[in-house]
Amino acid sequence: MHRRDFLKQTATLAAGVATFPAFAASTSPNSKVRVAVMGCNARGMNHISGYNALEDAEVVYVCDVDRRAIDKGIAAVEKAGKPRPKGTEDIRKVLEDKNVDAISIAAPDHWHAPATIMSCAAGKHVYVEKPGSHNAHEAELMVQAARKHKRFVQMGNQRRSWPWMIESIKAVHDGEIGDVYFARGWYTNKRETIGRGKPAPVPEWLNYDLWQGPAPERPYMDNIIHYNWHWFWNWGTGELGNNGVHALDIARWGLKVNLPKRITCGGGRYFFQDDWETPDTILASFDYGTKGIAWEGQSCAPRGFENSGFGVNFYGSNGTIVTTNNEALIYDKANKLIRQISGKKKGELFGYDTVHFRNFLDAIKNGTPLRSEIEDGQRSTMLCHLGNIALRSGHTINFDQANNKIVGDPEAVKLWSRQYRPGWEPKF
Repeated sequence: MHRRDFLKQTATLAAGVATFPAFAASTSPNSKVRVAVMGCNARGMNHISGYNALEDAEVVYVCDVDRRAIDKGIAAVEKAGKPRPKGTEDIRKVLEDKNVDAISIAAPDHWHAPATIMSCAAGKHVYVEKPGSHNAHEAELMVQAARKHKRFVQMGNQRRSWPWMIESIKAVHDGEIGDVYFARGWYTNKRETIGRGKPAPVPEWLNYDLWQGPAPERPYMDNIIHYNWHWFWNWGTGELGNNGVHALDIARWGLKVNLPKRITCGGGRYFFQDDWETPDTILASFDYGTKGIAWEGQSCAPRGFENSGFGVNFYGSNGTIVTTNNEALIYDKANKLIRQISGKKKGELFGYDTVHFRNFLDAIKNGTPLRSEIEDGQRSTMLCHLGNIALRSGHTINFDQANNKIVGDPEAVKLWSRQYRPGWEPKF
């Protein structure tokens, strides 16, 4: 699959199921899917909980460069009454095990694409957390790997599987607010300063060499691991790739669009002066000609919009649909509430992940279409990459939608890919 072919398939069906080449189920419908979880801190524990809740899934491996996290992951599996899984620091050891059917990746962003590509080549199906890739070129490579090796690869933008979100997008597609031309998303939080890091000895529990993996080597600093890597370009994609991808995916899904023709993005590190490289305040816009998307991120200012720290509004000729993490509200043109779509209760956010893992297992066992198949998922991630490129280059990006490339901007094109540590370059 070449760049010009990357985005030729249909965007999505009304139910949120991406179209892609059908693969045969690779396990018996009555068998258990044997899963290895890569990354067992924070988000990875939600992966383990999600699979533990499914009777036909078994976590047989936990993999983490933090030995403490391996112990934590094993304990979580055993606490659920499941057989004790194996533990290892090195994902390559897991890929050698023919008893593993699927890899579930919750490692940092710079590991997403390399681990996915390696897993596909090893014959494993993949569930990979958002954003799924660290840069635009990796987004292309992941799709190529899934196609070449005929693997099911699900991206972790789990809202695609939430029943009430599916109903909300159906309302958009069914014309309940008329012709929809614009979507606005947002995310807010109250993140504190990360300070100024100092060189420090690598902790005895951490395999820092494997943590860096494919990323260019940097000395160990005391304010990066485990979460603050998100705010450094060497490893992360900033708040746009961290949380913006969820809103942009919903917006793109609702508007039935792929990639834009013009991208603008501005912002900066305004709240604190520290080592944080990516913006804590950011506003990105994506122009499709007849439709548009905007996304605003406030990492250090918790007050959001519509009484929610996360959401996407759709604006149509006859009204507005407001979607948040818990519900959707449909207003007419006079701003009168005409319908409410109730979702989960507050505090239940991660409990709804299991339906997305369920869809992943159903694909592996029965050939069920994935709700966030990697090609469609990476279309949404590409908005994040293009927004970051516009931000870092300091000007508007013009994009050739037909050929999937930046137009007339050699400096911006340099940010399409990245350098890798020798021997870690993604390849087939």
